[in-house]
Amino acid sequence: MAMMKSAVKPLSLFLTFLVASSSAFTVHHVGNNRLSSSSSTTKLHVKREPIKMPSTTPMVPYKPPGSDYAQFIDIYSRMYRERTMLIGQFIDEEAANNIISILLYLRKEDPEGPISLYFNVPGAIMRPGLAVYDLLNQMKQTCEISTVNLGLCTGMGALLAGAGTKGKRSAMPNSRFLLQRVGMDEPFQGQASDIGLEVSNLKKSNDKLEYELSKMTGQSVERVRDDMRRDFYLSAEEAVRYGLIDKVLLPSPRKRATEGGPTDLGTFEGDDETKYQGQENKGGFGGGWRDEAAPKKGGKSDDDDDSDEPQVQK
Repeated sequence: MAMMKSAVKPLSLFLTFLVASSSAFTVHHVGNNRLSSSSSTTKLHVKREPIKMPSTTPMVPYKPPGSDYAQFIDIYSRMYRERTMLIGQFIDEEAANNIISILLYLRKEDPEGPISLYFNVPGAIMRPGLAVYDLLNQMKQTCEISTVNLGLCTGMGALLAGAGTKGKRSAMPNSRFLLQRVGMDEPFQGQASDIGLEVSNLKKSNDKLEYELSKMTGQSVERVRDDMRRDFYLSAEEAVRYGLIDKVLLPSPRKRATEGGPTDLGTFEGDDETKYQGQENKGGFGGGWRDEAAPKKGGKSDDDDDSDEPQVQK
C-alpha cells in the first residue's frame, strides 16, 4: 500500500508538468494530498488560450544569387533588396538616421537604379525630416524616386511624399495629406533671450517649409502660408490639383498585360459577355486565356505560331 501511494503522487506531478509545458494551455491543479487506497482526488482543469498574431517582424524566404538554398530574412530587408522602402512610423532622429543610412547604401549599390518609397507617416520632427528631404532631392538628380502615400502623410511626411521625381508621385484613392506648421519638438527652458532665439529659429524653419512646398506645388508662398494657418487636409484628388502629387492610383478593369507577361484578370471585366465565354478551348490546358482579340503576327495563325507567349493587344 505504501508503494502504491508513492507511485501515484509522482505520476500526478508528471502529468501536471507535461500539460503545463505547453504555452497554449493554462493549467489549474486541484488536488488532495491525502490519497485513499481506492482512488485519487487529483484533477487537472486545462483551459486553451486564444491564438494571437505574432508581434515580431515577418520572415520571408530569400535565395541569394549563386546559392542553392533559400534563407529566411525579415520582410523589410527583402524589400530593400528590391530597392523598395516602407516608411510607416513617426520620423524622429533615430528613424531619420535609419532612412538616411538605407538610402545611402542603395545609392552606393546602384547610383542610377530606381527607388520606390511607400509612406504612411503620422508625423515627423522638422530637422530630421528636412535631412531626409535634402537627401532625396540630391538623389533624384541621378536616379528615379517614386513615392506613394498609402494612408496619411502628416506635416513633414506630406513634404517627403511630394519629394519624388515629377510624374512618379502618387497616392492611393483613400489616402489623405495634412499640411501644417511645425511647433517645438519639446518644452524649451532657459533665459528669455535663449527662448526668443529658439522661437526665431523655429519660425525660419517653418518659412523654409513653406518655401519648399511653394516650389514643389507651384503655388505662391502667400497662398501656402495662408493655407497652413490651420491644419490643411487634402484628399488624394485635391493633392493632385494642388500640385503636391501627380496622380491617384486607381484599379484599371481593362488593364492589358505587358509584352511577354500573363494577361491580367481585369481584361475580362466590364462586358456583358466576357472574353472567354462562348469560345472553344483549342490550345489545351489554359488555352482559353489567350487574348483572341490580339492581331496575328505576320498573318500567321495560332497553329503556325511556335511561340507559347499569349498574344497581346498593342
